[in-house]
Formats: sequence, structure tokens, C-alpha cells
Amino acid sequence: MSLTGIQAILFDMDGTLRESQPTGGEVFTEYALSLGLPISEHDRILAARWEHYYFADSPEIRQDFQTFGDDDKGFWQNFGQRRLVALGCSVQQAEELAPAFSKHMEENYKPTDVIPEGAFEALESLRRKGYVLGVVSNRDLPYQERLRELGLSPYFSFSLAAGEVHSWKPGPGIFEAALKRAETQAHETVYVGDNYFADVVGARNAGLHPILYDRLNIFDDPGCPVITSFLQLPTLLNRRA
Repeated sequence: MSLTGIQAILFDMDGTLRESQPTGGEVFTEYALSLGLPISEHDRILAARWEHYYFADSPEIRQDFQTFGDDDKGFWQNFGQRRLVALGCSVQQAEELAPAFSKHMEENYKPTDVIPEGAFEALESLRRKGYVLGVVSNRDLPYQERLRELGLSPYFSFSLAAGEVHSWKPGPGIFEAALKRAETQAHETVYVGDNYFADVVGARNAGLHPILYDRLNIFDDPGCPVITSFLQLPTLLNRRA
């Protein structure tokens, strides 16, 4: 895939520019192992892929939002049950264990926001080269203040939340709105994100060039360039003068 002639580079927010450490999946799986559940490395990867699928505006999460409404506790307990099945548990076993997992996560999941290694250096390099940089997230609400708190806002011309345009990745509407803000065409624009189902599929379907940020090597053969470090990003982009 040629990445020459690129004018704008757009980034996903959560899981890409901002990571949670430890991840919820890590804390969840460690607890499963502590209970003696036979979780293999293959199981971990499959569950991580499922979680990315689920949060990519999947039919399942839409149904769960409808079912649980404002009942956050019910939503997350149900999510835990679904994740246990993704880890290889039977439906019955997942139903039995879900309340304990929900309680454990509520009491013990206290992640720290982390900017990936090399992100500031890569963003500064791309900004100096004259690319239009933007952030496009499936968040419901604007997040400019969070970008400022994380020290990221100076690098970006704009940020866009899905809730602002009532379109969530992988749907095309959010990408089309982002292109208007970037004032570029789809074929001139790269989208960098960590979720194959939301970011790669969505960007590709909207005509953008996807790059998958896959630090944990979750996805096999995504059909697009893959980076495991932000320091790899500038070398992928050979802007044609």
C-alpha cells in the first residue's frame, strides 16, 4: 500500500494515544488464573480480539445498552459474563462466576493513563513535516480538556467525538465528518488506531488508509501496515513533495 501523497494523519484516542495500564483484560485474566481457570495464551488473544469487536459498536453492545440503560453495574456484570465465555468458559460457568468478577474489577481495577512510548516524538516529527493531525474517537462527549491534561492538544488541529456527529466507528459518518474538519480527501488521509474492527475496517470502508497500532500483537494479518511503537510511524510515511 502506497502512503505517498498523504496530507493528514488522524488518530484514535483510547487504546492508541492514551493507554490504560494495566489493561482491564490483564486484570480480568489474572483473576481468572487465580481461581484456577485454565487460560492459555491463545485464550487471552481470542478474548482480547473479542473485546475489540464488542466495543466497535457491535450488535451485542448496542443490545446491551438497550437492555441495561443506566444500570452500569448490570452492564459491566453482563460484560464480564460475555468475556468469560470469550476466554473459553461455558455459558453456565460464566453466569456463575460473573458476579465475583464484577466485584473484583470494581474493587481492583485502578488503571493509570499512559501515553505510549515514542508518541510525543512521533507527533512532533509529523507536525514539523506539515501534516494535518487530528483525533477521532468513539467517545460520546468532546474530550479536548483530557487532551490538554495529557499534554497532547498542542499537536492536533482538531478532535472529534462520535457523539458530536451521532456516528460511531466503524460507520462511515464519523470518518466523513473528520475529513471535512481536516479539509482533505479520503485518499490523502491516514487513520491510526488499535482496534481492527473499528479503526481498520471503518477507515478502509471510508476510503482512508488504515494503520493498525498493535503493541500487544492481538491481530493476525490485518491487511494494512502495522506498528507496535509510535516511533515506527514516521518511517511509514514518505510524503511526496
